[in-house]
Amino acid sequence: MTEIAPLFFAIGTWLVPLTIAIVFHEVAHGLMARACGDMTADRMGRLSFNPLRHVDPIGTIVLPMILALSNAPIFGWAKPVPVVAARMRNPRWNMVAVALAGPMMNLLLTVVATLMLAVLLNVVPHPQGGVAGFLKENFSNLIIINVMLAIFNLIPIPPFDGSHVMQGILPRALAVPYAKLQRFGLLIPILLLIVLPMIAPNAHLLERVIGPPVDWVLGLVDNALDMLVGGKA
Repeated sequence: MTEIAPLFFAIGTWLVPLTIAIVFHEVAHGLMARACGDMTADRMGRLSFNPLRHVDPIGTIVLPMILALSNAPIFGWAKPVPVVAARMRNPRWNMVAVALAGPMMNLLLTVVATLMLAVLLNVVPHPQGGVAGFLKENFSNLIIINVMLAIFNLIPIPPFDGSHVMQGILPRALAVPYAKLQRFGLLIPILLLIVLPMIAPNAHLLERVIGPPVDWVLGLVDNALDMLVGGKA
């Protein structure tokens, strides 16, 4: 019984910020699409911040809970917001804007979470357990998740947002065959992120490609907290 409370604490302090991060990420895509002329997500009720409208049973619930129970880093995804490029005023460049809106929202949430954590630490310098401890862990994890989600999604391989950015900036002669990679969905990242490291242990895309920029951004966050909190962090 003594292990139940820490378990729920761990799940709560990871699933809450994860849900916020992925829901805001998807809504940002939809809002940008609407601003560019595509009303699809709006008409389907997907611009709501109600998590139930965006829950993917596997990516939002099952996978994060398994990772939490395994004491592994928590990650997940929501149902993609529907976007129809043909309904936009300038489909090519508007899709680039829509793709960047999700990661930019995550970076904005990182700033907000950093400020909220700074306020908390100024009020309660060393929160240990209780409501203050719960909030501290949520804010801290919200920062980590949003930084990882932003940078992870900028990888220029399908189906991540970075692939849509790449498709928009490539010359048309290259953009067309590149766009055909989208048909493979999650197969490409599974091969690169899971299968390849199993075959070649040194080929860890997350560590080699994602790790350095994530560490750099988190370093900026730590420096900001030191300035805002005066060493109380």
